[in-house]
Amino acid sequence: MTFSRFCLRGGGKLELRFPQRVHWIAFEPEPNWSFESLLSELDSLEEKLSSSANLPAPFAKNQSRGCTNGEKAKRLPAAFSMRVSDEELEISDGEEDDSRGLVAAKRINFDNPNAGENEDSGQEFGALDVQPYLMDEVGLVEAALFELIDEHQLELKVEIRRRLSALEMELMRKYQKDASAFARIDKYSEARRETDWKLNTLYQRNIAEALDDHLTAIQRDHEIKSQMEERRIRIDLEEAKRKEKAVHEERLHQDRAREEAHAKRRAEEARIAALEAEKKEKEEAVDIVRASASALPLEQGRLQKLRELEDQSQSLMSRSNMNLDKHTRPIGRLIRQIRGIEENVRTKASELLKIFKNPECPESITVAAFAKKVVEHCENPDNAAFASAQVIVLISSQVPYAMDLILAEFHKACIYTVPKHIVYSKAAFSSKEAYYKEQLGFKEDGGQLESVKDYLKRMEAYMRLYGALVQTETVCGNENSHGPAAGWLWLARFLNALPANAFTAVALNAFLQTAGFVLYRKYKSQFGKLLHMVSSHFMDALKTRDDPDLRLIILEIESYIQDRRYLQEPEGRRMEGMPLLSSQIASEQDYNGYNYYYSR
Repeated sequence: MTFSRFCLRGGGKLELRFPQRVHWIAFEPEPNWSFESLLSELDSLEEKLSSSANLPAPFAKNQSRGCTNGEKAKRLPAAFSMRVSDEELEISDGEEDDSRGLVAAKRINFDNPNAGENEDSGQEFGALDVQPYLMDEVGLVEAALFELIDEHQLELKVEIRRRLSALEMELMRKYQKDASAFARIDKYSEARRETDWKLNTLYQRNIAEALDDHLTAIQRDHEIKSQMEERRIRIDLEEAKRKEKAVHEERLHQDRAREEAHAKRRAEEARIAALEAEKKEKEEAVDIVRASASALPLEQGRLQKLRELEDQSQSLMSRSNMNLDKHTRPIGRLIRQIRGIEENVRTKASELLKIFKNPECPESITVAAFAKKVVEHCENPDNAAFASAQVIVLISSQVPYAMDLILAEFHKACIYTVPKHIVYSKAAFSSKEAYYKEQLGFKEDGGQLESVKDYLKRMEAYMRLYGALVQTETVCGNENSHGPAAGWLWLARFLNALPANAFTAVALNAFLQTAGFVLYRKYKSQFGKLLHMVSSHFMDALKTRDDPDLRLIILEIESYIQDRRYLQEPEGRRMEGMPLLSSQIASEQDYNGYNYYYSR
């Protein structure tokens, strides 16, 4: 700022050049000027103002200079006053607050410079340093000038302070703005660094994944190439093996063709020899096998059913890996627990039927196992033949084909249940041992055949169970399918076809001991005729053999017929809990016909 403005009375404006420096701010770029230049400028200003009608009297030069002090006092409206604000004092001293307002200024009378001293001679101006020239008496212009200078300085200080405050506020705002910007920059930089770190991590991960994928692809390609190479090698090996196998098969085919030619020739020779042997065997068999013509087909049919069932069971077990012992073991245990008690018979039959109906094992397998075990059990000394026969009847009434299987097992174990007998012939058998083993059913233990005595004991046990079976008519209302009628046929076929020897004599005696009682009750005089044939033909043929080993069996059969023991109920036939038979059974029978045939 090169000049300052001052307000004078009368509305005039005075522009005055002056050097001034408030703190560190300079308001005049050229501060070197003199008081004379100021006076010249003031004179020129007065001349300009003199032409104005509104110029106040004190500003007229002549008047001011020509008047006395009293006149000046009258004409002047008021003395020039200088006001010093507290702010200026505070700025110069630097001790008080800037916010305080202006205080009343000291009035200085330029017309009477001493008046100030009289009025306030004991007071000090404090921090206000009054220039020496202000103490001298000056004119109105000079006084107005100084007052204007002071006011201008005051206004300038206020303006400077305001601008400083505004500048400080602006600087503060800029500082805050810059701080906020720097904070945002720092935050952005941090976010950017974090983003760069994430991008770098992602980039590294992508690079690692790409590298892993690349290595995996390389490894996969290597594996594919290795597999292709292995496959090619394997194909070459297989091709070589195939060619070698083809050559070997061709050689085998040629050898097989030669062998087949020789085999056909040998087979033809064997077939011719077999036909001749079969023809010869048939011719000899007429004399070897002794059995009724109607009995043999029944035997073959039952054995065929048993073989078919065994084949089916074997095939089923091989496919399913079934544990047969798990299901057949309880069957053997129940058979061994059969006793001559009516309730026991029903209970065991019911338990066996439950085993047959078990869905975990086919019924055919368990029924076949029952047939085999019940026939084998008759060899045990504790066998209850009549009770076992009743269990068989109860089972076969619910499972009809069980009877054929049981009879087939009887035929395999004892040929006399057919009835059938095989006569020994040196031409038909390689040895006597082979005849006993293959035809009669002798058992072999440790390479040694069982004795004839043991064999006859087993045959007697089988025939007792068979006789107990055929003499059973009904059990709990269930009719026996192989009952007394079958027993009558057996006895007739036996007497018509079988020779008289130790084997057939033991079988006949065991059968009569168990089945004779019921057969006589049912057929009465007809049964007596058959007994007469036994006494007159069979027994005479036994006696003609003159074998000391046959004496005991001959005595037993004759005692049975002569003592009429067929009238007595066999021991063990009646189950405990069953009603007693009438004691008049024997007296109710007609023995006249039998006595006639027997005495004759």
